[in-house]
Amino acid sequence: MPFIGLGLHVLIALYFAIHAIRNRHDMYWLMVLFAFPGLGSLVYFVAVFLPSSRLERSARQAVNAAAHSLDPRRALREAQSAHAYAPTAQTQMRLAAALLEAGAFDEAATHYEACLKGPFAGDLEIHLGAARAGFAGEHWAMALEHLAFIRQTNPDFRAETVSLLWARTLAGAGRRAEARVEFEDALARFGSFEVRVEFAIWAIISGEIDLAGKLQAEIQAAMQRWNRHTQELNRPLVRRLHAAYEVARSTVR
Repeated sequence: MPFIGLGLHVLIALYFAIHAIRNRHDMYWLMVLFAFPGLGSLVYFVAVFLPSSRLERSARQAVNAAAHSLDPRRALREAQSAHAYAPTAQTQMRLAAALLEAGAFDEAATHYEACLKGPFAGDLEIHLGAARAGFAGEHWAMALEHLAFIRQTNPDFRAETVSLLWARTLAGAGRRAEARVEFEDALARFGSFEVRVEFAIWAIISGEIDLAGKLQAEIQAAMQRWNRHTQELNRPLVRRLHAAYEVARSTVR
């Protein structure tokens, strides 16, 4: 019996050792796990494995969501304070992202543009942030300019995100035919749930009833296979789809 217990401890330690290697944790954990299989495994579980688990991530997300609902402008205040204390490109990027999240789209765009005037002029992540701010603020030409820069510089950079934002920006600018082509291309290339929902929302708003119905059937088929985590992850997207249908119905009435 003692040998069985010892073997179980070693197997657990081996499992955590593989986890440590795959996740590129510090190699001293291997020494801890194999030198003290029982105690080492317990320490690794509490200190490393549990905090990186889906359960822990979900708990942190719930706490963050609750904190955001109680004080939605906290992140913005912290970003403003950090930038005021140390006005660097990094703190300005953080401030721009916080402004965008807070709905201050024009101010966010101004900060993103300022970030692009220095050594980070070619930073594609900043260009994407600027494009998002331009889209949210309905500055279509500005958003398309940044998206075009991204595609010309590196067509593979965040390709699905860029394609969807490009399509939605074209739609916002009233360039309906071009928007449809871009949505169709995104669907053919990526085929993700998000692409289908965004394309369906565009189809509903544009009065493309047959297309919207076809996409809705595909969306429903995908949703039937979801677990609770996937449902929660995609809830905002599904809510926007339902809102588009409600707007369409109210327009018909």
